[in-house]
Amino acid sequence: MTMRRIGSGWKGPEYHIRISFGVPLEFAFAWCTDFSPEDGKLEGETYRRKVVERTPRRVVFEDLEETKDGWQWSRDTVRLQPPNRWHMDAVGNRRDARADYRLTRLPDGRTQLDLRWRRRPKVPAAGKLTKAQREASTLLAWKRFRAAMERDYRRARAAGAK
Repeated sequence: MTMRRIGSGWKGPEYHIRISFGVPLEFAFAWCTDFSPEDGKLEGETYRRKVVERTPRRVVFEDLEETKDGWQWSRDTVRLQPPNRWHMDAVGNRRDARADYRLTRLPDGRTQLDLRWRRRPKVPAAGKLTKAQREASTLLAWKRFRAAMERDYRRARAAGAK
């Protein structure tokens, strides 16, 4: 299966990161798509998240963060494609974005995430990071998510063993 090219027609680079998790694919999918107000804390960020809608195939949430340049707001619509993919379209006051997420099984019960995205800045400050800086920042956030996900998986397994 090939991933569709996201954001075709959008100017600027396509960003890409790849990261593996020490959890099975089913757990990774459920964990990654369980959007909650606590996500910012896991990521080490200060935004506030409100989940507006949640159905088996779609999640809509809004993020709001106060920055030195003013409020940053976005509304993300996520289309869930179980068991291993989801697509996100986001609109915001500083940028719009599109992203495709795909999970792949790895040996020994691990899972790999391929994330590809494009963004369309609406204000000059929203486009100031280089491609490498933006990918590094996103990878760091996902490393934090990985630590939380693997911790939650260990807890779930320990609770199931009792």
